Amino acid sequence: MELSLQAFLIVCPLVFLGGFVDAVAGGGGLITVPAYMIAGLPAHFSIATNKLSASMGTTLSTFKLGRAGNIPWKKAVVCIIAAIFGGSLGAKLALMVSDDLFKKIMLVVIPLTALYIMRTKSMDRKEEADEAEEGSQIKYMVLAALIAFSIGVYDGFYGPGTGTFLILLLSGLAHFGLGEANGVSKAINLTTNLSSLVVYLMNGKVVILLGLVAGIFGILGNYIGVRLFMDKGAKAVKPLMITVMIIFFIRIISEMI
Repeated sequence: MELSLQAFLIVCPLVFLGGFVDAVAGGGGLITVPAYMIAGLPAHFSIATNKLSASMGTTLSTFKLGRAGNIPWKKAVVCIIAAIFGGSLGAKLALMVSDDLFKKIMLVVIPLTALYIMRTKSMDRKEEADEAEEGSQIKYMVLAALIAFSIGVYDGFYGPGTGTFLILLLSGLAHFGLGEANGVSKAINLTTNLSSLVVYLMNGKVVILLGLVAGIFGILGNYIGVRLFMDKGAKAVKPLMITVMIIFFIRIISEMI
């Protein structure tokens, strides 16, 4: 695709905002995916290029968590294997959908995802994982693998809210402690980003230069969000998320009309 300066001027600030939002409240993908479409990229190129920029930030955050010993690798490895298949399958399914149909699907999926994420509060499970018998542990790990695969399909197909969904499901259904769920969810999210990105790259759907530059802005936004505004919570950024989604909706509807 030919790139214009306008595309960078639209995408980079919004991806910066998405990184900031993700650090403060989660759900930054609800801003970053529409950003590419607002800039004029087709739906598949928007999803694919967002995978590149998102992978950059996720790689850094996963590395930091792993280096600090916050990822239980024995549990994470099983989920990572399942996530590889889920992420690549989701991307392949997305490529089978026409651009127009993809936009119609987004008109339904985005508001539902946004509503769920913005209404979600902190999870009620305790920090430590439950002690369970060996049979129960096997059951929970199988369930965790199924969660990783299923959310991996969603992430490869679309993506926003993946981290939130993973933490909620791993802690609520697979009986992971919140610390474990957070660490494993990062490992899964990185895996699904990279596995789906490979599929999109192989099919020529990634605008590499735009994705790389936007990724730097996303990392910067995430860094500032963590360092300066974490204490202000989600209320400060939810109006920004809503504003971007309204612009995105208007853009898609105008194109469809």
